[in-house]
Amino acid sequence: MALIFMVIGLLAGSTIGMVTWRLPIMIAQQITADEASSHFNLWLPASHCCHCRMPLVWHDNIPLFSWLRLKGKCRHCRQAVSWRYPLLEVSCALMALLCYTLHPDNLALVSGLLFYFWFALALSVIDSQYFLLPDKLTLPLLWLGLLFNLMTGVVQCEDAIMGAVAGYLTLWLIYWIVRLIWHKEGIGYGDFKLLAAAGAWTGWQSLPMILYIASSIGIFYGLVLWIKNKRLTGVLPFGPALALSSWGYFCWVTL
Repeated sequence: MALIFMVIGLLAGSTIGMVTWRLPIMIAQQITADEASSHFNLWLPASHCCHCRMPLVWHDNIPLFSWLRLKGKCRHCRQAVSWRYPLLEVSCALMALLCYTLHPDNLALVSGLLFYFWFALALSVIDSQYFLLPDKLTLPLLWLGLLFNLMTGVVQCEDAIMGAVAGYLTLWLIYWIVRLIWHKEGIGYGDFKLLAAAGAWTGWQSLPMILYIASSIGIFYGLVLWIKNKRLTGVLPFGPALALSSWGYFCWVTL
Protein backbone atom coordinates (compact mmCIF):
# COMPACT_ATOMS: atom_id res chain seq x y z
CA MET A 1 0.00 0.00 0.00
CA ALA A 2 2.85 2.40 0.79
CA LEU A 3 4.28 1.79 -2.69
CA ILE A 4 0.90 2.54 -4.24
CA PHE A 5 0.75 5.87 -2.42
CA MET A 6 4.27 6.75 -3.58
CA VAL A 7 3.26 6.07 -7.20
CA ILE A 8 0.16 8.22 -6.70
CA GLY A 9 2.41 10.94 -5.28
CA LEU A 10 4.71 10.80 -8.31
CA LEU A 11 1.75 11.10 -10.67
CA ALA A 12 0.32 13.98 -8.63
CA GLY A 13 3.68 15.78 -8.68
CA SER A 14 3.85 15.42 -12.45
CA THR A 15 0.34 16.82 -12.77
CA ILE A 16 1.18 19.74 -10.48
CA GLY A 17 4.21 20.53 -12.62
CA MET A 18 1.98 20.70 -15.68
CA VAL A 19 -0.72 22.76 -13.93
CA THR A 20 1.73 25.32 -12.49
CA TRP A 21 3.17 25.89 -15.97
CA ARG A 22 0.01 25.90 -18.09
CA LEU A 23 -2.61 27.51 -15.86
CA PRO A 24 -0.89 30.92 -15.49
CA ILE A 25 -0.39 31.03 -19.27
CA MET A 26 -4.07 30.29 -19.83
CA ILE A 27 -5.07 33.05 -17.42
CA ALA A 28 -2.62 35.56 -18.91
CA GLN A 29 -3.87 34.91 -22.42
CA GLN A 30 -7.50 35.10 -21.23
CA ILE A 31 -8.44 32.02 -23.23
CA THR A 32 -12.14 31.17 -23.21
CA ALA A 33 -13.31 27.65 -22.41
CA ASP A 34 -14.15 26.94 -26.08
CA GLU A 35 -10.80 28.20 -27.32
CA ALA A 36 -8.92 26.36 -24.59
CA SER A 37 -10.48 23.02 -25.53
CA SER A 38 -9.21 23.33 -29.10
CA HIS A 39 -6.12 25.51 -28.71
CA PHE A 40 -4.38 25.43 -25.35
CA ASN A 41 -5.53 24.04 -22.03
CA LEU A 42 -4.30 21.76 -19.26
CA TRP A 43 -4.33 18.75 -21.58
CA LEU A 44 -3.69 20.11 -25.09
CA PRO A 45 -1.25 20.22 -26.70
CA ALA A 46 0.23 16.97 -25.43
CA SER A 47 3.35 16.98 -23.25
CA HIS A 48 6.29 18.44 -25.12
CA CYS A 49 9.72 19.99 -24.59
CA CYS A 50 9.51 23.63 -23.53
CA HIS A 51 12.56 24.44 -25.69
CA CYS A 52 12.17 22.62 -29.01
CA ARG A 53 8.42 21.89 -28.72
CA MET A 54 8.88 18.27 -29.73
CA PRO A 55 6.16 15.99 -28.31
CA LEU A 56 7.24 13.54 -25.62
CA VAL A 57 6.74 9.84 -26.19
CA TRP A 58 5.19 7.90 -23.32
CA HIS A 59 8.47 6.47 -22.02
CA ASP A 60 9.93 9.99 -21.83
CA ASN A 61 7.02 11.14 -19.70
CA ILE A 62 7.23 8.76 -16.73
CA PRO A 63 7.43 10.85 -13.52
CA LEU A 64 10.98 11.11 -12.14
CA PHE A 65 12.30 7.97 -13.85
CA SER A 66 12.33 9.50 -17.32
CA TRP A 67 14.13 12.58 -15.98
CA LEU A 68 16.77 10.37 -14.37
CA ARG A 69 17.14 8.14 -17.43
CA LEU A 70 17.61 11.14 -19.73
CA LYS A 71 19.91 12.83 -17.19
CA GLY A 72 17.62 15.84 -16.95
CA LYS A 73 17.82 16.71 -20.66
CA CYS A 74 15.46 16.65 -23.62
CA ARG A 75 16.00 13.62 -25.87
CA HIS A 76 15.78 15.82 -29.00
CA CYS A 77 17.43 19.18 -28.31
CA ARG A 78 19.49 18.14 -25.24
CA GLN A 79 18.42 21.28 -23.39
CA ALA A 80 18.14 20.95 -19.62
CA VAL A 81 14.72 20.16 -18.15
CA SER A 82 13.84 22.36 -15.18
CA TRP A 83 14.62 20.94 -11.75
CA ARG A 84 11.15 22.03 -10.69
CA TYR A 85 9.50 18.97 -12.20
CA PRO A 86 11.48 16.24 -10.43
CA LEU A 87 11.42 18.23 -7.18
CA LEU A 88 7.63 18.44 -7.28
CA GLU A 89 7.38 14.73 -8.06
CA VAL A 90 9.74 13.70 -5.27
CA SER A 91 8.06 16.05 -2.78
CA CYS A 92 4.62 14.62 -3.55
CA ALA A 93 5.88 11.03 -3.39
CA LEU A 94 7.55 11.54 -0.01
CA MET A 95 4.53 13.39 1.34
CA ALA A 96 2.23 10.58 0.21
CA LEU A 97 4.43 8.08 2.03
CA LEU A 98 4.52 10.26 5.16
CA CYS A 99 0.74 10.76 5.26
CA TYR A 100 0.13 7.04 4.82
CA THR A 101 2.66 6.24 7.55
CA LEU A 102 0.92 8.63 9.97
CA HIS A 103 -2.58 7.28 9.30
CA PRO A 104 -2.31 3.77 7.80
CA ASP A 105 -5.78 2.79 9.02
CA ASN A 106 -7.64 5.89 7.83
CA LEU A 107 -7.49 6.20 4.05
CA ALA A 108 -10.10 8.98 4.02
CA LEU A 109 -7.86 11.14 6.22
CA VAL A 110 -4.78 10.29 4.15
CA SER A 111 -6.66 11.30 1.00
CA GLY A 112 -7.74 14.58 2.59
CA LEU A 113 -4.21 15.40 3.69
CA LEU A 114 -2.84 14.67 0.24
CA PHE A 115 -5.47 16.62 -1.70
CA TYR A 116 -4.95 19.61 0.58
CA PHE A 117 -1.18 19.35 0.16
CA TRP A 118 -1.38 19.10 -3.63
CA PHE A 119 -3.52 22.22 -3.90
CA ALA A 120 -1.37 24.10 -1.37
CA LEU A 121 1.80 23.17 -3.25
CA ALA A 122 0.41 24.18 -6.64
CA LEU A 123 -0.84 27.51 -5.29
CA SER A 124 2.50 28.18 -3.58
CA VAL A 125 4.47 27.57 -6.77
CA ILE A 126 2.20 29.74 -8.90
CA ASP A 127 2.02 32.61 -6.39
CA SER A 128 5.80 32.57 -5.87
CA GLN A 129 6.38 32.99 -9.59
CA TYR A 130 3.39 35.00 -10.81
CA PHE A 131 1.85 36.65 -7.70
CA LEU A 132 -1.35 34.85 -8.63
CA LEU A 133 -3.76 32.59 -6.74
CA PRO A 134 -6.15 31.28 -9.41
CA ASP A 135 -9.83 30.79 -8.61
CA LYS A 136 -9.58 27.47 -10.47
CA LEU A 137 -7.54 26.20 -7.51
CA THR A 138 -8.66 28.22 -4.47
CA LEU A 139 -12.40 27.65 -4.95
CA PRO A 140 -12.18 23.86 -5.48
CA LEU A 141 -9.94 23.70 -2.41
CA LEU A 142 -12.62 25.50 -0.39
CA TRP A 143 -15.42 23.16 -1.54
CA LEU A 144 -13.25 20.10 -1.00
CA GLY A 145 -12.65 21.22 2.59
CA LEU A 146 -16.35 21.57 3.29
CA LEU A 147 -17.10 18.23 1.62
CA PHE A 148 -14.29 16.48 3.49
CA ASN A 149 -15.54 17.66 6.88
CA LEU A 150 -19.12 16.85 5.95
CA MET A 151 -18.12 13.26 5.17
CA THR A 152 -15.55 12.65 7.92
CA GLY A 153 -16.49 14.98 10.78
CA VAL A 154 -12.86 15.87 11.48
CA VAL A 155 -14.14 19.43 11.90
CA GLN A 156 -17.81 20.08 12.64
CA CYS A 157 -19.70 21.36 9.60
CA GLU A 158 -20.80 24.52 11.43
CA ASP A 159 -17.20 25.34 12.32
CA ALA A 160 -16.04 24.63 8.75
CA ILE A 161 -18.70 26.91 7.23
CA MET A 162 -17.95 29.65 9.76
CA GLY A 163 -14.25 29.16 9.03
CA ALA A 164 -14.80 29.75 5.32
CA VAL A 165 -16.84 32.90 5.98
CA ALA A 166 -14.51 34.26 8.67
CA GLY A 167 -11.41 33.50 6.62
CA TYR A 168 -12.66 35.52 3.67
CA LEU A 169 -14.00 38.42 5.73
CA THR A 170 -10.87 38.72 7.88
CA LEU A 171 -8.55 39.47 4.99
CA TRP A 172 -11.25 41.44 3.19
CA LEU A 173 -11.44 43.80 6.18
CA ILE A 174 -7.65 44.08 6.38
CA TYR A 175 -7.58 44.88 2.66
CA TRP A 176 -10.01 47.76 3.06
CA ILE A 177 -8.38 49.11 6.22
CA VAL A 178 -5.02 49.28 4.43
CA ARG A 179 -6.59 50.80 1.35
CA LEU A 180 -8.50 53.48 3.24
CA ILE A 181 -5.57 54.49 5.46
CA TRP A 182 -2.56 54.11 3.14
CA HIS A 183 -4.35 54.24 -0.22
CA LYS A 184 -2.74 51.06 -1.48
CA GLU A 185 -3.62 47.40 -1.85
CA GLY A 186 -1.81 45.48 0.86
CA ILE A 187 -3.17 42.07 -0.03
CA GLY A 188 -4.75 40.34 -3.01
CA TYR A 189 -8.24 38.92 -3.49
CA GLY A 190 -6.79 35.46 -4.01
CA ASP A 191 -5.54 35.53 -0.42
CA PHE A 192 -9.13 36.09 0.80
CA LYS A 193 -10.26 32.91 -0.94
CA LEU A 194 -7.23 30.93 0.18
CA LEU A 195 -7.83 31.78 3.85
CA ALA A 196 -11.51 30.94 3.33
CA ALA A 197 -10.40 27.53 2.04
CA ALA A 198 -8.14 27.12 5.07
CA GLY A 199 -11.08 27.88 7.34
CA ALA A 200 -13.22 25.33 5.51
CA TRP A 201 -10.63 22.63 6.20
CA THR A 202 -9.64 23.54 9.75
CA GLY A 203 -12.54 25.51 11.25
CA TRP A 204 -12.83 29.14 12.35
CA GLN A 205 -10.93 28.48 15.61
CA SER A 206 -7.72 27.85 13.65
CA LEU A 207 -7.63 31.16 11.77
CA PRO A 208 -5.72 33.29 14.34
CA MET A 209 -2.95 30.70 14.61
CA ILE A 210 -2.77 30.20 10.82
CA LEU A 211 -2.49 33.95 10.26
CA TYR A 212 0.13 34.27 13.00
CA ILE A 213 2.28 31.48 11.52
CA ALA A 214 1.85 32.74 7.95
CA SER A 215 2.71 36.32 8.96
CA SER A 216 5.79 35.11 10.86
CA ILE A 217 6.94 33.17 7.80
CA GLY A 218 6.37 36.23 5.62
CA ILE A 219 8.32 38.50 7.96
CA PHE A 220 11.19 36.02 8.18
CA TYR A 221 11.29 35.66 4.39
CA GLY A 222 11.26 39.44 3.97
CA LEU A 223 14.16 39.79 6.43
CA VAL A 224 16.16 37.15 4.57
CA LEU A 225 15.65 39.02 1.30
CA TRP A 226 16.55 42.31 2.97
CA ILE A 227 19.79 40.86 4.35
CA LYS A 228 20.60 39.27 1.00
CA ASN A 229 19.79 42.28 -1.21
CA LYS A 230 20.69 45.04 1.29
CA ARG A 231 17.42 46.77 0.50
CA LEU A 232 13.70 46.42 1.06
CA THR A 233 11.94 44.49 -1.65
CA GLY A 234 8.58 45.35 -3.13
CA VAL A 235 5.63 43.00 -3.09
CA LEU A 236 6.04 39.61 -1.42
CA PRO A 237 3.74 36.67 -2.18
CA PHE A 238 1.66 35.80 0.87
CA GLY A 239 0.05 32.74 -0.69
CA PRO A 240 2.87 30.24 -0.04
CA ALA A 241 3.07 31.12 3.67
CA LEU A 242 -0.72 31.00 3.98
CA ALA A 243 -1.11 27.73 2.09
CA LEU A 244 1.65 25.81 3.83
CA SER A 245 0.89 27.13 7.33
CA SER A 246 -2.78 26.16 7.00
CA TRP A 247 -1.87 22.72 5.68
CA GLY A 248 0.63 22.27 8.49
CA TYR A 249 -2.04 23.23 11.03
CA PHE A 250 -4.43 20.72 9.48
CA CYS A 251 -1.78 18.00 9.79
CA TRP A 252 -1.25 18.90 13.44
CA VAL A 253 -4.93 18.73 14.41
CA THR A 254 -5.34 15.35 12.70
CA LEU A 255 -2.52 13.67 14.60
